[in-house]
Amino acid sequence: MAKKRKVVDAAAAAVAALEEAEPPRKRTLLGRKENGYHQTDDEVANKPVFRNKEKVLVLCSRRITFRYRHLMMDVMALLPHSKKDVKVQAKDNKSSTLNELTDLKGCSSCLLFECRKKKDLYMWLSKSPNGPSAKFLLKAVHTMEELKLTGNHLKGARAILSFSGEFDQHPHLQLLKELLTQVFCTPKDHRKSKPFFDHIFTFSVLDNHIWFRNYQVSLPAGVTDKLEKQAMEKTTLIEVGPRFCMNPIKIFSGSFGGQTLYENPFYVSPNTERSRDKRKKAGKYAKKVKAKQRRKAHLDINQTEPSELANVWDEA
Repeated sequence: MAKKRKVVDAAAAAVAALEEAEPPRKRTLLGRKENGYHQTDDEVANKPVFRNKEKVLVLCSRRITFRYRHLMMDVMALLPHSKKDVKVQAKDNKSSTLNELTDLKGCSSCLLFECRKKKDLYMWLSKSPNGPSAKFLLKAVHTMEELKLTGNHLKGARAILSFSGEFDQHPHLQLLKELLTQVFCTPKDHRKSKPFFDHIFTFSVLDNHIWFRNYQVSLPAGVTDKLEKQAMEKTTLIEVGPRFCMNPIKIFSGSFGGQTLYENPFYVSPNTERSRDKRKKAGKYAKKVKAKQRRKAHLDINQTEPSELANVWDEA
């Protein structure tokens, strides 16, 4: 026991010698400071404090279908920092009306779902009042009620945003990445949000479209505390929903209008696609009519001689 005490005393003496040689310093966000250092009142007052007060106004246009309205409600449930408002007229001046509504609600962004012909759904992402803004055509829409997936996460929890590598390769995708980040990212310490992460928003670029998915972060069974770095590989992702695909149309410099910064050269409007389908069907019907006419002309030219026994039973 005496030998062990000597070893411990020698170690304590070595630590004390190091502390005397180099006095300890306090580690702060701005670097290491001496223990006797204290910020003055002027330094504290002049220090800028950033607080994310991002709020998103979510609303839709009139004559929206029930499926698209359910999609809007699902998106609002995923964004605890969102605010809702009544429907707006699709033909109104969006730049003035929606910017005024956004200002009255105290929001800095606007998410508008616009339905046309009860078939096509467009989505506007806008930073009010100075812009920029982007217009998308939504395809492959699947709401939470339609999917019936097994994933689940707590309502109001903050989400981790995941973007594919294509967002850093093109300037217009970089702008869309920043716009999507500011709209879909829940501010820290928001009063309606939970202080932890349990799901992930993924934005992937494929075939010139942006695909949105929502996944739950599932931990191994029986784990309640924080995982170590080695055990992070055991976590799995379970899709929750909803799903939709965004086809970018245009990016404007202002809010709901202004100078066009980007226009998608691969975009085809739904009206053009429907007209193409009608032309194909019309061409198929025209081919059938021409085939019947050719068959009739062929029979008229190549007539067969009547059979001798054709009218035997009629005479009897």
